[in-house]
Amino acid sequence: MTRAGFVALLGRPNVGKSTLVNQLVGAKVSITAASPHTTRHAIRGILTENNTQIILVDTPGLHRPKTTLGGRLNETARSAADGVDAIMAVIEANSAIGPGDRHAIATMLAQGAKGPRLLVVVNKIDRTGRESVAAQLLAASGAVDEVAAETKSETAGERVEYFPVSAKTGEGRDELLAYLRGAMPESPFLFPDEEVSDVTEATWIAELVREQLVRKTKQELPHSIHCRVSEFEWPHVTVEILVERESQKGMVIGKHGQLLKDVGIAARSQLPEGMYLELRVRVEPGWQKRDDVLDRFGY
Repeated sequence: MTRAGFVALLGRPNVGKSTLVNQLVGAKVSITAASPHTTRHAIRGILTENNTQIILVDTPGLHRPKTTLGGRLNETARSAADGVDAIMAVIEANSAIGPGDRHAIATMLAQGAKGPRLLVVVNKIDRTGRESVAAQLLAASGAVDEVAAETKSETAGERVEYFPVSAKTGEGRDELLAYLRGAMPESPFLFPDEEVSDVTEATWIAELVREQLVRKTKQELPHSIHCRVSEFEWPHVTVEILVERESQKGMVIGKHGQLLKDVGIAARSQLPEGMYLELRVRVEPGWQKRDDVLDRFGY
């Protein structure tokens, strides 16, 4: 008998959802960076062990949107919770539970009393002490009770399980995975045993470039960057970097082209040996607020 199912991760930006997916899968399937909204699509990480396959769905951070893109990212996150077998609301061990965390909890509870398994995962326990972790678990339980009462979903609230983890060090990983394995329904495997992600190679290459750009650029520029593969014929691949304004183009390229060169070196180090990566920068005015462009970019 085999088991297979889906687990959606919800949470505000920067709580460590992507790092947690990578830790649980044991491979890098989602890009990570300190800037909010690094994850822009529902990315599936696949863990297959023995007779169980767990498909972890990484989602954009739930937030108060300021652009059309932001609204679409929220909808992507909410829709990822539909029809899954388990939902994790991820919060931080070292931060007060705020409106974004409560939004994630409410989205999780909205699946109903008899829906998927419900979990609150307290992440980043490596950044604080045991007493603080225990206090945060209590605070999380209280927040779930409050949100459940506000949304009239008390029955769902009573079903929530709590797990402290560190996505960075792996502490708590085994306990969380043991629970998720038990939550998976009987089913044939949904992906081949050897796959760890459903992301295409072209998309992955573009994401690696965007990851480095997000890490190396400052302030609001990461939100204005979109990357896509425009040409791909082994061993040559061209990634087009789109920004919203002409002034941002120079920021991405950097003085004497150094920033773009650094991005290329960092991205190439994660690509197959022998692949040639070319980067081009182009302006797509105001793309975050244009429905036609967002449709074209797949948001």
